[in-house]
Amino acid sequence: MENIENKQAQKGRNTLREYFAVNEVFHYFFRVFRKDANGKPNFNLKVMHGINRISILMFLFAFVVWLAKRLFF
Repeated sequence: MENIENKQAQKGRNTLREYFAVNEVFHYFFRVFRKDANGKPNFNLKVMHGINRISILMFLFAFVVWLAKRLFF
């Protein structure tokens, strides 16, 4: 009985793992580079995903340059 009450009390609390869960973010990073299987998106959605692709690629390029500077210079 104590175990059930303890689990119910912990349901309302967030664990440290839940605070650092970034699965949805990483899924979006990979999903944004694939074609949408649901059909034809409208122009605004295409532009938004295009801008997101550019910003992700720019961030990765800048991170690689920063990392190279830190490691080799």
